[in-house]
Amino acid sequence: MIAHDPKTWLAPPFHFHRSDTLRRLFPWIIVMCCYAAFVAWLEIEYWRIGPDSHLRNVSIMHTLLGFVISFLLVFRTNTAYERWWEGRKLWGQLVNTSRNLAMKMAAILPEDSRHRTFFRKIIPLYANALKSHLRSEDTRIELFDNLPEHIVQKLDMEKHVPNQIAAFMFRHVQDMRNEQLLDGYQFMAINTELQSFTDICGGCERIKNTPIPYSYSVFIKKFIMTYVATLPFGLVFSLGYWIIPIVGFIFYVLASLEVIAEEIEEPFGADENDLPLSRMARSIEAHVQELI
Repeated sequence: MIAHDPKTWLAPPFHFHRSDTLRRLFPWIIVMCCYAAFVAWLEIEYWRIGPDSHLRNVSIMHTLLGFVISFLLVFRTNTAYERWWEGRKLWGQLVNTSRNLAMKMAAILPEDSRHRTFFRKIIPLYANALKSHLRSEDTRIELFDNLPEHIVQKLDMEKHVPNQIAAFMFRHVQDMRNEQLLDGYQFMAINTELQSFTDICGGCERIKNTPIPYSYSVFIKKFIMTYVATLPFGLVFSLGYWIIPIVGFIFYVLASLEVIAEEIEEPFGADENDLPLSRMARSIEAHVQELI
């Protein structure tokens, strides 16, 4: 995720980062400008269309459809941002759940207890495993270097790793209950935190596995292309060859909104505008190490 000062006005217009929409759309902008130049040449130099041509009325269609396309793009962007923000809230909840579980274990267990060591290692492990799971990466074996051997051997990388780690925590807490290290109230309090891990994972998977419907996304792209492609036919009479940069700019604005929505609607990837999952996982590890 790109760190920036939202109050700065001078620097952003001159900042072209890797995921900047101008960079990504530049070839298409050139194509649309060339297309607009060709249409302008046809109407002005080749066809020599007179003032009575019905093509002059095409701009009326753009006036009517301008509100519709604006409404669709605003709805599209808001929907994508809601998915991004919900993903951020879920990972914020994961941070709080990890802290709460670490604080409870630190208060309940003695300093030299093997159970403290177990939770000091496995709580950050869940965050890293969830990050790798959401990014469709193989969970790195280095994550398990400090865990007990019997747990590492039971982990199956071909299956749902976060669920397996959550199950290990449940079983470990049940063992503590059997050893009478926890009373009924403490067990219920810890159980609430353990359930939150699975709830958070399920919420993240819901966002990742439920994209914007294909037909809706395709319709917006078709609408943008049709809208921009018909602009020169009506506006060239009043703008002349100035229609070339104007069409390029209008296409850039409309297409950028769709590109931004596509990028942020899946917030768990590794793009520059996606959530900083690695940084949040490291933060969870640092906080757990301090607390336990």
